Amino acid sequence: MTTAEGPVVRTEAGAVRGREEGGLTVFRGIPFAEPPVGEARFQAPRHARAWDGVREAYEFGPPPPQEAAFQGRTGEIPGPMGDDWLTVNVWTPAADPSARRPVMVWIYGGAYKMGHAGSPGYDAQHIARDGDVVVVTFNHRVGIEGFARIDGAPANRGLLDQVAALEWVRDNIAAFGGDPAQVTVFGESAGAGGVASLLAMPSARGLFRRAVAQSVPGTFFSDELARDVAAEIAKEVGLPPTAAALSAVDPRQLTSAGEQLSEKMRQYEDRWGQLAPTVTPFSPVVDGEVLPTTPWQALAAGAGRDVELLAGHNRDEWRLFVVMGGQFGKITEEQAAGALRTFGPGPEGERAYRAAFPEAGPGELYERVQTDWLFGMPSLRLAEAQVAGGGRAHVYELTWPAPGAGGVLGACHGLDIPLLFGTYEADLGNLLFMGSGVPDQARELSARFRSAWTAFARTGEPGWPAYDLDERLVQVLDVKPEVRPYPEEASRRLWETYDFEPLPLLRPAG
Repeated sequence: MTTAEGPVVRTEAGAVRGREEGGLTVFRGIPFAEPPVGEARFQAPRHARAWDGVREAYEFGPPPPQEAAFQGRTGEIPGPMGDDWLTVNVWTPAADPSARRPVMVWIYGGAYKMGHAGSPGYDAQHIARDGDVVVVTFNHRVGIEGFARIDGAPANRGLLDQVAALEWVRDNIAAFGGDPAQVTVFGESAGAGGVASLLAMPSARGLFRRAVAQSVPGTFFSDELARDVAAEIAKEVGLPPTAAALSAVDPRQLTSAGEQLSEKMRQYEDRWGQLAPTVTPFSPVVDGEVLPTTPWQALAAGAGRDVELLAGHNRDEWRLFVVMGGQFGKITEEQAAGALRTFGPGPEGERAYRAAFPEAGPGELYERVQTDWLFGMPSLRLAEAQVAGGGRAHVYELTWPAPGAGGVLGACHGLDIPLLFGTYEADLGNLLFMGSGVPDQARELSARFRSAWTAFARTGEPGWPAYDLDERLVQVLDVKPEVRPYPEEASRRLWETYDFEPLPLLRPAG
């Protein structure tokens, strides 16, 4: 129904009014669950309460509590304040129940401690309009609220929020013109970690037909490690790691405890191993219940056999963090050796990398091993596990270099976001295209991204052959795209027998 004020759609909880914007109808800030505060704090999401009348769905919901600074990027989180964090947003070509368009559900990244669906970089108008699809974005809990492993609370609350959002899509999206039987979930970085987790979660089974995982992080925590990290976070505020105790602290004040721990994680190297050099004390937890196993184990055992998968990564993922940290061109031989020993595949990782890349200098080795460990190989191995488990997967690698920051960024982490969404001057796009404008080749590649992703959502075919363990054909995305055997063969061979198991707790505290 359309009124003078805007189109109205009735959801299970009540009616919402959206706005006509550029040939689309857009609805923002629709609750899919109750605000997770009060007695609902640190608990699984609960269905949104019904409301009377028509709710104006004009503004994004409040961001979940989170850190405001990461890798030198500072500033207040944009968006309204409030406790109603768990909301969805819908871009649709027509809010017509008979339309039955494919649905694409986006999960944001942010190291599992940042992110919100109202970020300008996730404006989904171009995807919805160019692909003639319905796009849904949503907020989920991050950081301590979403992922800290504390007593009296279920593990992986941020993942449970993602399941609840997909349940909302299943139950309501037809009224917005979407087909609940044609849902594709897609995400980048920590969002891709969410996608990978959903593939392994029994509670998510049947909620989506296809999945796109862009730069999957390889970091999943063992239950023991997650509990130890949570105990250290709680110490920052002088409390035990329990839901009852931490609920007494304002959610937006509690984020500072996570920030304080992030700044000194290297002190815990003897307990936390590979986790300690990072600044990310949160990841999905293999708790045996919400997330029974790692995604790689689950897919290899056939958990994703009925879901079509598109997975890939960017060639120079770690370059972003080197540049933002002011380290580009300054990596020493000692730093490279430390990274190779810490992140290489097994005790002979340093020797193996130097043998595989004999001409590489310290900067290249430093970046290469961290790109491979954190994003590249986990993404490739997710596709290989899917194929090994009897499922279907397509693989890509982005090799087109970002033009911003003096042209030193390469095909870095996050570049696929502004290319996919067409948001070159928002969020990370400000850095990746800063000072260069938007070259025509970027716009052409951007259109190719959206065409492939929406074709996959519609048909399961992105426009290139499925990956197999013989030819290993992937789509290389560059000025001149080509289908060829996986380009990072040297890295693939280094990691082919490595198991991406949950990160362990090396020794208990004390």
